[in-house]
Amino acid sequence: MARMGLPFRLLLLPIAACAAPAAAELPAPVRAMIDAALATGDPAKIGAVLDIAKQTHPSDVAEIDRLHQAFLAQQSAAAEQARAQQQAAVRTASMLDNWSGNGQIGAFQSTGSSSNVGVSLALSLERTGVNWQHRLRANVDYQRSNGLTSREQYLVAWEPRIQLGQDLFAYSLAQYERDRFQGFTSRYSLSGGLGYKVLESSAAQLSVKAGPAWRKVDFVNGTGDSSLGALAGIDFDWQLARQLKFTQDADLVADTGGAATVLITSSTTSALLTSGLEAKFTDRLTTRVSYTVDYDSNPPAGAVSTDTWTRFSLVYGF
Repeated sequence: MARMGLPFRLLLLPIAACAAPAAAELPAPVRAMIDAALATGDPAKIGAVLDIAKQTHPSDVAEIDRLHQAFLAQQSAAAEQARAQQQAAVRTASMLDNWSGNGQIGAFQSTGSSSNVGVSLALSLERTGVNWQHRLRANVDYQRSNGLTSREQYLVAWEPRIQLGQDLFAYSLAQYERDRFQGFTSRYSLSGGLGYKVLESSAAQLSVKAGPAWRKVDFVNGTGDSSLGALAGIDFDWQLARQLKFTQDADLVADTGGAATVLITSSTTSALLTSGLEAKFTDRLTTRVSYTVDYDSNPPAGAVSTDTWTRFSLVYGF
């Protein structure tokens, strides 16, 4: 019996180990507090609750970290699934789907020593895909003074873009203009090149673009001209406050008299510069005041080189 005592005691060791008390689990109130914080999805609240739980229950830090990591993994998987579903929806959408944009309308009337009436209309549309983006815009300005038309300007532009990287993109641009008071019945511009997103955040966006360009002009006197040149553009949006936004758009086209040369020797340079300030009333309705400078270094006979105008308009987003 004495010789069998030692083996018998060794046989009982695993049973005794299993019978040892397990490490204390995270208390139910603490677990409920952590679950409630995780359910909010607020990083600040989650961080504060986890810090307090670790300080008050240092022996359960590993368990608390495990809960946090499981939550982060779940959030990451849900975000990835949402991105995959969004991309699938974009790929299967028709060309008429997924468009957004805004429409603008501004008008004025004055009587007295002179009688003036005018209207300004604008439409901007955008469709964003997985790698592609389409931008469409159209502007109409019409004014009559003392019974005679004193301004009549039309512009339509289409700009498709394709992302080549995180910030680099390629663009093409087709644009049509009509402005008899600047001396032309039609002006066509084609361009293509590269652009770069310099800044992309919720508060501000800045992108630049540049490339070769071709322009054809039909003048009111029946003559015409076409030339090669270059285009440079800048697009800047700045959210000054929750309800206030500043925008800056500029396009510069330089014609080089039929040959692609450096801009410093260009024979004709035109620039369109528009600055705007928007104040939001509702999620969809915004008021906008803008100032535009339209410059042509070599205008037709009887036309001035620089036109400026200020617009006050209502903007409806959709």
